[in-house]
Amino acid sequence: MRFVSPISAVCVLSVSAYFTQAHAQTHTFNISAHTFSDALAAFQKQSGLSVLANTEDTRHLSGPYVVSGKMSDVEALKQLVKKGSFTVHQSSPRTLVIEKAQFPKGHAKHVYAGGEEEIVATGRQTRSVMTVGGEQMQATMPGQNPLQALSILPGVTFTNVDPWGNNEQNSSIYVHGFSTTQLGYTLDGIPLGAGAYGNYNGLSPQRAAISEDISKVALSSGTGALGTASSSNLGGTIDFTTADPKKKAGATVKQIFGSYNTFRTFARVDTGNFGNNNSAYFAFSRQDARAWNLNGANRQGGYQVNAKFLHKGEKTKITAYFDWQNKSEPNTQGLSINSNDWLTDPTKQYTRGAFYPDLAAAMANYPSMSSKSKAPAAPNNQYYFSSAQRTDFLTYLKISHRFNSHLTWDNNLYFHYDDGAGVVATSIRTNAILTILGTYLDPSASKYIKNGQFTYSQKGIDPTVWNKTGGTGFATRTTEYTDYRGGLTSTFHYRVGHHNIETGIWYERNNNEAARRWYALSATNTLTPYQTPKDPLFTQWQNKFYTDTFVFHVQDTWKVLPNLTVMAGMKLEQVNTNGTLPVAALPQSLATNTTGSKTLDSNTQTAAGGTISAFKPFLPAVGMVWDFTRHEQVFVNIQKNMNSFAESGYGTTSPWGVSSQAEFEDFKKHGKPETSWTYEAGLRTFRPINSKFLDSISGQLEYYHVNFYDRLGAIKKPDAGISGVGTTIANLGDVTTDGVDLSFTLKFNQHFSLYDAVSYIKSRYDNNFTDGTDLYLAKNKTVPGIPVWSDKFVLRYNVGAFQTQVNGEWMAQRPGTYTNTLYAPPRFTMGYSARYSFYNIPHVNNLTLQFNIYNLTNARTWSSLAVGDATSYTAYPMTPRTFYGTVSASF
Repeated sequence: MRFVSPISAVCVLSVSAYFTQAHAQTHTFNISAHTFSDALAAFQKQSGLSVLANTEDTRHLSGPYVVSGKMSDVEALKQLVKKGSFTVHQSSPRTLVIEKAQFPKGHAKHVYAGGEEEIVATGRQTRSVMTVGGEQMQATMPGQNPLQALSILPGVTFTNVDPWGNNEQNSSIYVHGFSTTQLGYTLDGIPLGAGAYGNYNGLSPQRAAISEDISKVALSSGTGALGTASSSNLGGTIDFTTADPKKKAGATVKQIFGSYNTFRTFARVDTGNFGNNNSAYFAFSRQDARAWNLNGANRQGGYQVNAKFLHKGEKTKITAYFDWQNKSEPNTQGLSINSNDWLTDPTKQYTRGAFYPDLAAAMANYPSMSSKSKAPAAPNNQYYFSSAQRTDFLTYLKISHRFNSHLTWDNNLYFHYDDGAGVVATSIRTNAILTILGTYLDPSASKYIKNGQFTYSQKGIDPTVWNKTGGTGFATRTTEYTDYRGGLTSTFHYRVGHHNIETGIWYERNNNEAARRWYALSATNTLTPYQTPKDPLFTQWQNKFYTDTFVFHVQDTWKVLPNLTVMAGMKLEQVNTNGTLPVAALPQSLATNTTGSKTLDSNTQTAAGGTISAFKPFLPAVGMVWDFTRHEQVFVNIQKNMNSFAESGYGTTSPWGVSSQAEFEDFKKHGKPETSWTYEAGLRTFRPINSKFLDSISGQLEYYHVNFYDRLGAIKKPDAGISGVGTTIANLGDVTTDGVDLSFTLKFNQHFSLYDAVSYIKSRYDNNFTDGTDLYLAKNKTVPGIPVWSDKFVLRYNVGAFQTQVNGEWMAQRPGTYTNTLYAPPRFTMGYSARYSFYNIPHVNNLTLQFNIYNLTNARTWSSLAVGDATSYTAYPMTPRTFYGTVSASF
């Protein structure tokens, strides 16, 4: 059977095993509980048995639960689940299994320890897989980005300037040394792309599904399954699973109020079963809040709609899903940190934002008259406004057919459309931006370039540039995106004897486009962060990419012994991208703007584009899982992965991001895609204790080693500024990583639990590297942005209908530069939540009140870091303490 170790990660530190005697089959029960979690916890305590159950199957059960009297363990458990179609059977002298009646044995997915859904270390996997359930995610922060829920797992560093985790511009995640675009993301098996802020092959998880509709988030932190539809999963995969429609018709309504005028609404209607085993739901959400460091005119949020249909036939299962979202979100400007002295004055972290809608204040900050006045020094160098605008349509159709007890065929057809823009209204008083604007708006502006620097004329900024941009000293720059992609995954599962053979393909066609455009910003046409401007002054550049992805995989999972399973397989991966430039940037507008005696290169040639293929015919994987006791298992996994080239252009970590055709051709000839070999081994346990103080301990201990080859990086020259000029792609050499993750959950009784996760990671560059002019002495330096040590915990208490928890995260200092010359200080943050549910209200299944505090201690610290060279990095401040109240009801 395929089981999952309960609650979360966790490991027994003692070598000696604790074995208890088999319990009798008859006990005297006295169970009275409002929730299934509490009822199941009481049953396990009174019977002394472990219970395996699928959380997706039992989550719809509603109380109250009453079992009283002397009876068999099986009969007592049957009474607890009598409101659903379940079977109960005993798989061992100490274990009972709850399964849906129509399913064959062996489909339990989650284990309850004490009954409450928290964090789960997945058993029967040869690799490390950990899961955070939807209930735990909503308890920590209702409506949050499901990616943020992973921040409590070991080996994960997730930061975001937004308390919801929704701001994509500065969202940052590291898993075992790999960053955002080196991981794979899927929703119900549908590829979400590489997680890049500038869309080129997907969308973020919070845009793919409403937070409340996510039933679980699973992290495969070392390596992903061979059949995962991703071409970027160097460091593992993150799979988001949407909840299925409920079997019983009903509705759910949730309203959240909070700090900074937060107003979030969620509503969902379930049809229940209708027709021939059909069910569906329709869900809607709207979020509106003020960005915490901006004034009231700067709103973040938008609208989202989900719909899901499910048909469960005798042999065929059909699932259809639809998602639409439209959002606009102001971006927070980061601070450029060029000295560790910043650490001594945390108030500096909270001095920046944006002037919108006060144009007069922005012009006063940058003197509006045409003069020699230069731009003020940081940290007062604020935008007028900056925002991210995104609209997405995502849909899929899944058909799974079981031909017989041996053969199943799964097919998934999907389509995604995205339309968006990143908008920035910024001062034109920087050398880099003046160089761009002068190149297009006044070719004679080259007379103001002396010794490689743009200088002000004696009468002020070039009057032609000044007048054409609106006469305010500001201009609006956009990066406008469109993305059309569709594809198919098709997988056969064949069971014969002790072998489970899987083979399948994934094909995707992706057409994406990005364009950089500039617009005037005048006193009468000030624009807003919530609209894409029209009638550009000029298009600086436009890229179009056409990408075909093909992946084939085959694997065999062989049950050698009843307690020993071995897996071996491989995948073939080919990604062909044709990058074209219908509008190429003028040479001067991509020139590198530097300081000192370096010369601005006015002869830079822009790339004409071309086709590059990332291809690996054999990416192997082998693994083993061994249950060496009733409660403990060992897992081992070795796997090779490839990260295909980013399908993006100028200023990005991509072959098409270089500044000349010669560089592109050289990379095409000699460049290599990033690859990694990952080795991981670990121990899982779930051990009932049933002592006076401790009910159970569960967890996972994992060691991993990674050899990461041909790491690519975009090296940003000093003073490149917002224009993005001066960036080139470089092979940073190799990286070697070793790490240990230890996580455990202690259940002290049916009311109290403690989860803790400790991580150590040593991730270091193997080489020095150069960007063509500067040598970076990075060899043996720690990979920046990642704390060497970190610890997370969740302390949870529940009794009856009341539940409360405190969660915390500590991380050691994080290097901010490749050479480790600057760093962000250690940080410790906490959160708090409490909720109470009312039952037995006429016509209402339950009414829940919830209270949350984000950043409980009001820590003033850095959130995300944008890694820099040896001289500086960019840091974003963390949201101050905020409060939220939630009222939800289900009918």
